[in-house]
Amino acid sequence: MTTSTRGTEARTGVPERERQCEDFFALPELAHLSPTRSTDAGRELRRDGTYRHTPEELDIGTKLAWRNHDRCVGRKHWRTLKVLDARAATSAADIAHACWEHLHYATNGGAVRSAITIAPPADAQGRAFRIINPQLICYAGYRVPGGVLGDPANVETTTLAMDLGWRGAGGPFDILPLLILSPDDVVHVFPIPPELVLEVPITHPELSWFADLGLRWRAVPAVSNMDLEIGGITYPCAPFNGWYVSSEIGRDLGDSDRYDALPEIAVHMGLDRSSDRTLWRDRALIELSHAILHSYRRARVHLVDHHTVARQFIDHVDRENAAGRTCPADWSWINPPLSASLTPTFHRYFDPPDPAIRPAFVRRAPLTISASAPTTAHAIESGENAASPLIPEHRRPWWTSIFESLRS
Repeated sequence: MTTSTRGTEARTGVPERERQCEDFFALPELAHLSPTRSTDAGRELRRDGTYRHTPEELDIGTKLAWRNHDRCVGRKHWRTLKVLDARAATSAADIAHACWEHLHYATNGGAVRSAITIAPPADAQGRAFRIINPQLICYAGYRVPGGVLGDPANVETTTLAMDLGWRGAGGPFDILPLLILSPDDVVHVFPIPPELVLEVPITHPELSWFADLGLRWRAVPAVSNMDLEIGGITYPCAPFNGWYVSSEIGRDLGDSDRYDALPEIAVHMGLDRSSDRTLWRDRALIELSHAILHSYRRARVHLVDHHTVARQFIDHVDRENAAGRTCPADWSWINPPLSASLTPTFHRYFDPPDPAIRPAFVRRAPLTISASAPTTAHAIESGENAASPLIPEHRRPWWTSIFESLRS
């Protein structure tokens, strides 16, 4: 098997990247830097095809990328983003350990914190580490007769993991391993330590049978399949998270192309499903959403409801406008899928998305896997032969002992 790994860095010419570099250092947030910094960075970019951001530049760039993210309704909190610098990583095992540290920090016992982990950037040819999983924590989707067991959104990732030797328990909520593609086009498989995966069983405060559905969801939505572009430099491995909006989880569990839980909920509720006009889907979704909010509150795991986050977004837009800045927004993503017209975001328009805005999180096409080469081109790497973490012994967090216990 071979993998197509060349990303934005290879497609974007040096002149365009130089312009992005110049624009980045001209931002008011960087006005305090030395006047020669932009010139020096541009010179390095022309000479070497890259340059290195300082920790401060990386911190500012990632926060601005969140502020510019046109599909995120939670941008009011962009200043709180914690940067975990993993640019010293030299192996897939180093990247995996950085992701474990990310999950530990972000989960925070349920008081979810926003974070981003920055791995080494792509070189001039687009070579870099990349995470294949769409999120650090994903549920497997198995093809079975008549459909999919688990999450249909992850069927291809699950198939790849199984081709590489991973085997799940065969349940609807099996945690996929982390699949990391290294610059030499080898896929490495890392089982995620279970102690780093916080999940919430979905129950209902009034409908006791809801627990019997066996629904659950994860605490941290750490997106891992987008490129981070700052000042002409692309970081293809930069998983980041905020926290869930309850209506997001409602779609994950309720949409017909995902877990499709609404028909079963409707049956238990005794709803008439003979016609869409009975609004059985709407009523089932309301109870599912009620159950999600109840369950996360009961488990003391942070998430926000769609009414609250819509008001927060309007506040954010007003602040941005008062500061003389635009606020690009994809209207269809900013508005919730549930009771949209009851939220303030539904009743106004926003600045249109700007594909050229930088810094930014840039959506990329899924990594393509072909069968033109033997599967031996890929290596299986797990906790038993993973490298030691980058962080010094005296600073290693509690989860390293858990990870090391897998090796004994």
